[in-house]
Amino acid sequence: MIDLEISNSFYNSLPKDPIEDNYTRQVNNAAYSLATPLKFPESSFIHISKLATKLGFTEEQIQSREFLKLFTGQHPYPNTKPYAMAYAGHQFGNWAGQLGDGRAINLFEIIHNEDRWAFQLKGAGPTPYSRRGDGLAVLRSSIREHLCSEAMHHLGIPTTRSLSLSLSGEEVLRDMLYDGNAAYEKGAIVCRVAPSFIRFGNFELAAAQSDNDLLKKLTDYTIATFFTDIKSTGRDAYLQFFKEVTDRTLEMIMHWQRVGFVHGVMNTDNMSILGLTIDYGPYGWLEPYDHGWTPNTTDNQFKRYRYGAQPEMGLWNLLQLANSLFPLIEDATPLQEILDSYKTNYQVQYLELMMDKIGVYHANNHDRDLIQSLEENLHLHETDMTIFYRELSKINTETSIENAFAIISAAFYNNEDLSDLHKDTWLAWLTDYVARLQLDMEKSVDESSAFAKARTQKMNAINPKYVLRNYISQLVIEDAEKGDYQLLNDVYTMLQNPYKEQPEYSKWYALRPEWARSKVGCSKLSCSS
Repeated sequence: MIDLEISNSFYNSLPKDPIEDNYTRQVNNAAYSLATPLKFPESSFIHISKLATKLGFTEEQIQSREFLKLFTGQHPYPNTKPYAMAYAGHQFGNWAGQLGDGRAINLFEIIHNEDRWAFQLKGAGPTPYSRRGDGLAVLRSSIREHLCSEAMHHLGIPTTRSLSLSLSGEEVLRDMLYDGNAAYEKGAIVCRVAPSFIRFGNFELAAAQSDNDLLKKLTDYTIATFFTDIKSTGRDAYLQFFKEVTDRTLEMIMHWQRVGFVHGVMNTDNMSILGLTIDYGPYGWLEPYDHGWTPNTTDNQFKRYRYGAQPEMGLWNLLQLANSLFPLIEDATPLQEILDSYKTNYQVQYLELMMDKIGVYHANNHDRDLIQSLEENLHLHETDMTIFYRELSKINTETSIENAFAIISAAFYNNEDLSDLHKDTWLAWLTDYVARLQLDMEKSVDESSAFAKARTQKMNAINPKYVLRNYISQLVIEDAEKGDYQLLNDVYTMLQNPYKEQPEYSKWYALRPEWARSKVGCSKLSCSS
């Protein structure tokens, strides 16, 4: 038998729903409900990530029938009881009430090398929180989550992880775009892994039910288990906890902005209390740089979760968490001060981030103006964000302005449509940029070639060359639906080293193809995707 050090802290520390039957219902005064995965006798693995070996599983164990049964929910680990978490949330700014794990079932927690890991199956069947859903998942959305969570980890972004991707062996009925065209698709299961899957919504539900006892137990448990640096107690501990959650949330969102990632559905039930990117639904990366872009068709009208609004939405969600924690603190002033610190820290961190992205390291009074004009230029013409910043690293103090323009032109869509005015605007910015690099070089102790090399290395360490563009995911999905998983394996391998040159994958360092501009799965995604 696979030997695991089980430590079910969430299950053992918090109140359980006394009803053990698995049917949809309103749950009160409980942190979770029991939920057993469905049996899928024809299930099979498609892909297992390298996380498996990091967590101590041997190759022999990974290839075993026991491993398959364990991580597709066919066989519960001894002395564990799978469960679904209870939480609520604000969805698109509106209170939605009880939500909970509608298609996620938590298997157990383990301790490995002194780190805690919780294992959760997504798509393994219904729970008491499934509402009108069936608790299942389809192959296309499961591939997107499996690949993206691992891609985000290798980008250096706080995230939940994915251990495995499997076919359930059954078909699932889905209306992908909610337009009345439901169809059967291959069912799949993702085994997600994280220190914890607790969300803002867990606290919101306890507060909404006026269950201060549950709220206190949940907060005390979360602090004692995951915020062990907090040594104070009572009100001071709760304020320090909120401050740390605020800082982690901002850090996560700054990483999103750095690489051009758009989550697509930043509801409070999709916000990890640990500051991890969680719930990969209708996400995407900016291709044409556009602060107003969202990949979520559900959000097309108001674009609440557009790229440019993500920092603001993070703050709005933190306000809802502050409201939920208020019964433990009973003083709005210190909570507001923490929220205000988010705004201040964002301004400081955004400037630092952008200076790093453009390779400027000695602060100058005109840096904000240089960055603001850059962002205005990026909106003038369809410009690929990933390629632009990667190509920008090739410009140095010896580069002529015309050559600099030729370099960044690799990031332009429809080059032939670029107007003379737009080109002149770019030439003006590049003139200021090269002059700014000259100022940096004059402050450097290195000679010009060494300075340029070091600057390029720094820029390429934060500006990825490869990201999981939606059209790449779609190609993987189309092959996988035909039973061909070679591209999935290749893309997974590429995404493990997104900052490296990897010339063998150079075909993926390219502008989004025109066919993907309006294709479903590439530019149009829904929450069921």
